[in-house]
Amino acid sequence: MIKQTQLKFKIGVTGHEITPRAGLAIYSEFLRGFGIKSLIQKHMPAPGSNRGYEAWGYLEPLMLMLYGGGRHIEDLREIRDDKALRRLIGLEMVPSTCAAGDWLRRMGNGEGLNSINRVIDEANKKALKIHEAKEYTLWSDPTLIESEKAEAKMSYMGFKGYRPIVTAFKELPIVACHHFRDGNAMGGTKEALEAAYKILPPTKKIRHASLDSEFYTADVINFLIKRGTTFTIAADKDTSAMEAIRKIDNWRLFKTEDGIATDREIGETVHTMNRTNEAFRLIVLRWSKQQRGLFDPEPYCYHAIASSLQGAAEEVVWEYNGRGQMENIIKELKSGVGMESLPCGNFNANAMWFAIGVLTYNMFIMQKELLLPESFKTKTIYTLRWSLIEIAGKVVKHGRMLWLLLSTTMDKFSIYNHMRKRCMAFE
Repeated sequence: MIKQTQLKFKIGVTGHEITPRAGLAIYSEFLRGFGIKSLIQKHMPAPGSNRGYEAWGYLEPLMLMLYGGGRHIEDLREIRDDKALRRLIGLEMVPSTCAAGDWLRRMGNGEGLNSINRVIDEANKKALKIHEAKEYTLWSDPTLIESEKAEAKMSYMGFKGYRPIVTAFKELPIVACHHFRDGNAMGGTKEALEAAYKILPPTKKIRHASLDSEFYTADVINFLIKRGTTFTIAADKDTSAMEAIRKIDNWRLFKTEDGIATDREIGETVHTMNRTNEAFRLIVLRWSKQQRGLFDPEPYCYHAIASSLQGAAEEVVWEYNGRGQMENIIKELKSGVGMESLPCGNFNANAMWFAIGVLTYNMFIMQKELLLPESFKTKTIYTLRWSLIEIAGKVVKHGRMLWLLLSTTMDKFSIYNHMRKRCMAFE
């Protein structure tokens, strides 16, 4: 007798080849069409023996797993067990989780890390060449990844982990470059910017850079001025900066871009650093402290922005505030593609894992940019995964041809056809 709280169906097992992630077949097809497989075969080290997997044999299932929602190496089992998907894309073998972990360590400690970064760079160059924009805004931020691995270093936030720098473009939010670092690491900011310029096609330029306070150095400012790139950088409130701030006498009410008055005042002055070649504007917001300490004579809190932009001080702040969208890019990379957790106790293996996550994320962005209708351009990876990836599909062979029969609406079916037709244009 079936209880009233139990639904009236039974479960069983079918021998039909059915995949719950039919959309991953389109992603795999795009990786080939865009040339990622060819780049991996060109740049990645060959296996040590004729019985070993080639790099593509590791990277394709790892990228499919991360794009499909997997978070850990153990989730490779889901790709291995999805026989229908493997048959569709010709994935005959999937390495074990132990083999994948060993490969990450081997690649990270060898030439694999430099090789996959070359793959990412060449893919980015191709993406930027295709993209219609001529000028770009550069955003760059360090981010923290918490980890309890024994070798992880203590961060300034009081927990152990890693602190990679992530650099991206506003107009095409691919990760232009990344630098995987220990949790207590500083520096490497100028190199992070230089890497973004190296992948830019000759006909395009970086118009403006909007950067975190870690980039507030003379080397970075001199580099941007030399490149003819305007900048807005959160400034350190060191002794010399505070002396300049206290001399400001042109404070006025600060309004948002929509003309709404705030509780802050805005003012500006001219400032320089010891080794900067030129002086720059220092735009400052101040607001009254809610509570002052016994030995704290300063009545205001301050936020300062170093900038070479012309125009009203308010416009400089609005431009700088736009970089808040960089947090969404980092969120997509860490939460959407699973880079908020790292699999190994080896720094270089984790760096390799993070690079695979960057490549997976960038190809997700290019899939949206090149294959999907305009209405999908603003959708997150969670939404895309829910609506287009996690679709049931049955694989059958008919007339010596494999067919993927999708359990979906005609509207979505037309999107899949549209994606495949556009993907064929790359071949």
